Amino acid sequence: MNNLLQRTLSGAIFVALVAGSILWCPYAFGGVFVLAAALAVREFHRLSNRQDQEVNVPPAAGMAGAALLFACSYLYASGTLPGIIYAAYGVYVAAVMVAELFRKQVHPIHNWAYFLLGQVMVALPFALLNFILFVPSYRPLILLAVFVTIWVNDTGAYLTGMAFGRHKMFERVSPKKSWEGFAGGAVLALLSGYVFSRFIPDLNLWQWLVFSEIIVVCGTLGDLTESLLKRTLHVKDSGHAIPGHGGMLDRFDSMLLAAPMVLIFLLVING
Repeated sequence: MNNLLQRTLSGAIFVALVAGSILWCPYAFGGVFVLAAALAVREFHRLSNRQDQEVNVPPAAGMAGAALLFACSYLYASGTLPGIIYAAYGVYVAAVMVAELFRKQVHPIHNWAYFLLGQVMVALPFALLNFILFVPSYRPLILLAVFVTIWVNDTGAYLTGMAFGRHKMFERVSPKKSWEGFAGGAVLALLSGYVFSRFIPDLNLWQWLVFSEIIVVCGTLGDLTESLLKRTLHVKDSGHAIPGHGGMLDRFDSMLLAAPMVLIFLLVING
């Protein structure tokens, strides 16, 4: 009972922070999500550094890179500064690479690889959220719909999987995920897409339905990708940032692949 109360309370606070920051104002969104991006990258490097003695990326270096990439994307996507701002991020990445000359690590190439992987796999999707929010105009309800659809899909997949799950999707990676749960989440996400079409006129009905199913497919793959990382490293959770729910990577894993694909979809339908 105590664990259930802890999970419920921490989950409610998490949802309130994510939804509230998106709806309140762009500055609140920027503050909450730049911190989330930095913490998620920190967890990634703490996990990858555990695998053996050949990888030793300073988590602070990855966190700073994630924060800088997010800040550059926020300033550019919001129209505050031109694209040249990304030069600051490029200089920073180059500095991290050059720093391996002085760290005297046994396998500096591994450190380069994992630093860049953390930036591409974790930091970049967070940065792309800025473009979903601001491009072509400030549309907080579209970005909120991304996360609501993820939560709806997760809930539908969990409940359907618990009740009817028989056929495993990727038992080697995630033993609890089933095709029945996937179908249940997909159907519930379609219903959420229909509801969005009634209240958010930015997209029409078929666009909302495609939007929802992109999130279902890519969100599930993102979840499985993070599960593969954890199973390879023999850990249950990526961290303990959210009591009862694990770490930031655990809470944002579905977004890591969903955000880039949703952004591509929005850019295509908007010409």
